Amino acid sequence: MDNIPTHVAIIMDGNGRWATREGVEKVEGHKRGVDSLRNAVKAANDWGVKFLTVYAFSTENWGRPADEVKALMELFSIVVIREAQELAKAGIRLSFIGAIDELSTTLQEQIEEVSKIYIEKEKMTLVVAMNYSARWDIVNAAKKMVKQSELRKAVNRGVESNRSDVEEFSSYLSTSFMPDVDLVIRTSSEQRLSNFMLWESAYAELYFTDKLWPDFSKEDFAKALEWYNGRQRRFGIR
Repeated sequence: MDNIPTHVAIIMDGNGRWATREGVEKVEGHKRGVDSLRNAVKAANDWGVKFLTVYAFSTENWGRPADEVKALMELFSIVVIREAQELAKAGIRLSFIGAIDELSTTLQEQIEEVSKIYIEKEKMTLVVAMNYSARWDIVNAAKKMVKQSELRKAVNRGVESNRSDVEEFSSYLSTSFMPDVDLVIRTSSEQRLSNFMLWESAYAELYFTDKLWPDFSKEDFAKALEWYNGRQRRFGIR
């Protein structure tokens, strides 16, 4: 394939349905989903993807049963510590977006710690969207942009930004350190973005598969890339 996306975003959906199908507790579905994530990360790195963003926990997920949320947080804590060093050895930087300050103190400390790990030969960045909402991010960016505009007026700088409004607004998003999304993958047959990367996915190709996330393999990831490789991205200009 000669057209590999720079930035792939994945909505990892179907852990609960997988658990129901297999007759096990939901947490087992989430644990199995971690294996699928590990495979997806390796596949993305092997194919030369530069940014992989995964939807780990949305702000809406707090509405799930308390025992499931607790299990998810415990699992997330274990996975972050367990996987961080292995990712670093593979040249993969670990980064996070979302309202991290609303998580437990322990999780915040763990996230801060692994985010500082030095990567000698960086190949890819894995971005984990944790307690994330695209609308939350857009509203926050708008507030920051207004505040900056008011600050400019207050100090009477009279200096206008040489960036377009879109570029300037994008710089206030939590995703400002990475390019827009090229390919969105969603599993479990659902066909919506569910408040994920709305601004960044304005011109992304959307790939939907019936596979439940715990069943999603490296071969499935390759199929998504192959599908993307055959797309003609027009960006509204032809």
